[in-house]
Amino acid sequence: MFERILIASDGSELSQKAVTTAIGLAAQSGAELVALTVVPRYPKSYFDGAMVFSADEIGRIERQWTQAAQATLDGISALAAASGVKVRTTAITSDLVAEAIIAAAKKHHSDLIVMASHGRKGLQRMLMGSETQHVLTHSSLPVLVLR
Repeated sequence: MFERILIASDGSELSQKAVTTAIGLAAQSGAELVALTVVPRYPKSYFDGAMVFSADEIGRIERQWTQAAQATLDGISALAAASGVKVRTTAITSDLVAEAIIAAAKKHHSDLIVMASHGRKGLQRMLMGSETQHVLTHSSLPVLVLR
């Protein structure tokens, strides 16, 4: 059914449900799993929505985010390996999370994108956006969303 499934995870508890589902689907269909996390860049100015930090502090924060992303990917790899699923991992640094997910799915020739939705509504959605909604409306691939 599927040959390659992309799982997009932000490391949150909610995205763990999507990870578990993607691994199960990959195991059932004999598909390869591509585990992806997108690491945002730290805003560089007040107008980008950040406090002003030195370049060294920003570098330290971005390294912490990258290490957390790698820990998320390592966890997915361990779960997939325990289920006998072949997995490759990738971390992308980008402020455009949805676009990075779609581009990675295309690059890796994925048949399906699996991701979680936080289910934000109203003002919270307007302020924080919905990466899942953006992927749903802009991807030409099927997208499985878990909540």
